Amino acid sequence: MPRPRKKRKICNPPLMKGFRPFGLPGCKNGYVTLSFEEYESIRMINYLDMQQEDAAREMGISRPTFTRLYNKALKQIAGSFVEGKTIVFDGGDYNLTDEWYRCRKCYKLIKGIENHTRCDNCNSYNINELIKIN
Repeated sequence: MPRPRKKRKICNPPLMKGFRPFGLPGCKNGYVTLSFEEYESIRMINYLDMQQEDAAREMGISRPTFTRLYNKALKQIAGSFVEGKTIVFDGGDYNLTDEWYRCRKCYKLIKGIENHTRCDNCNSYNINELIKIN
């Protein structure tokens, strides 16, 4: 029986739900799904300029596992660019390091329990929790 998968630690969830190619109508070419941890690997390496060893340690996984996760994300993004597919951020085996909420009206991310009652962006009270932390 295989060992259960470790949940990866995510510091910042994506600000948006995904990306669409410019100049193509709707989702004619389909979509690819990037998990939250694949998004986090791209954010850490390409946006924060972290080394893979440090990023893996921060996510609570081994460096070889991080490398596989990162390479899978790059391959999916490249496929999306080449084939004109939409990228959707969804799913994965992860825990958030902080409590995050999202406004259901404008989709703005809100960090922390003290700020989750009303959206500062659109004044909506329709807020839901992304995921509970462990």
